[in-house]
Amino acid sequence: MRLRHYEPAPLGPLEVDIEVTHCGICDTDVKLIDDAHGITRFPLVAGHEAVGLIVAIGDAVDRSALAVGQRVGIGAHAGSCFACEWCLTGRQHLCPNGDATVFRGEGGGFATRLRASDWRHVAVLPDTIASEEAGPLLCAGATVFSAIVRHEVRPTDHVAVVGIGGLGHLAIQFLAKWGCHVTAISRTADKAGDARRFGAHAHVASGDGLDGLSGSFDFVLSTAPGALPWDAYFATLRPQGTLCVVGVPEGGVALHPLSILTGEKKLAGGLTGSPDETRQMLDFAARHGIRPATEVFQADRLDEALEHVRQGKARYRAVLQM
Repeated sequence: MRLRHYEPAPLGPLEVDIEVTHCGICDTDVKLIDDAHGITRFPLVAGHEAVGLIVAIGDAVDRSALAVGQRVGIGAHAGSCFACEWCLTGRQHLCPNGDATVFRGEGGGFATRLRASDWRHVAVLPDTIASEEAGPLLCAGATVFSAIVRHEVRPTDHVAVVGIGGLGHLAIQFLAKWGCHVTAISRTADKAGDARRFGAHAHVASGDGLDGLSGSFDFVLSTAPGALPWDAYFATLRPQGTLCVVGVPEGGVALHPLSILTGEKKLAGGLTGSPDETRQMLDFAARHGIRPATEVFQADRLDEALEHVRQGKARYRAVLQM
């Protein structure tokens, strides 16, 4: 990584500039830096879990909602059109003309300042959530919380979280506080203790097989980045259960048709939340003491922090402190 200086355009009427104090490091940032998906726009300023203080607001920003000096966050989405059918129905994260912070190229959160193109995507942070903890909630937290809400997971449900990492350790906390019976699934038993500390009621090492879990879960949330035995995971679902994928798996998702047809089961994808879902998530996390486990790196250790995440060593979310 190299230091880059650039000047943004003059502040627009709906825009907000923040002075970044902290920014979470997501696996997506590493994948973009490495151009793992072949879509990266260089020069790249990565980072999309930014927390800081407002230093400038546009003329059309609602002054009753945001003010200079306020502590806020900007997550994976920094703006949307607020005119299409998706925006008008509260699903701004699906806006085809949205401003995705993560895919901007130049203009991410590993910077002294970050701009939101629409103030309605700027999240006001609860006082009880520290700045180094708030960043990961804006992406990882919003992603898993939104999946719970959109798929109408009930407190009486038996659920499973596949993968105990940056997304998974937050998913376990949210689902446990939601009232569900939570089973954490990882390849080995190494993280069983951590899973229970985060609120899991049970842990399963998938390397030993999933045969004993047939028909066990109403909802399975896959946060794992690796390839999975998809048919085996569908077999763990109860009738009309849902397997929701929020981690980006390596390779394709191959399924026998009967895995879905038998029992009317569902396969779904998940993205980060809308502005309203993000606000709900922050409120829920503040109320129930849900926090990411973080490792903080000073800005001059960015390369070290990226390699730490790249090698899967983060426990459980790396955060850059500017």
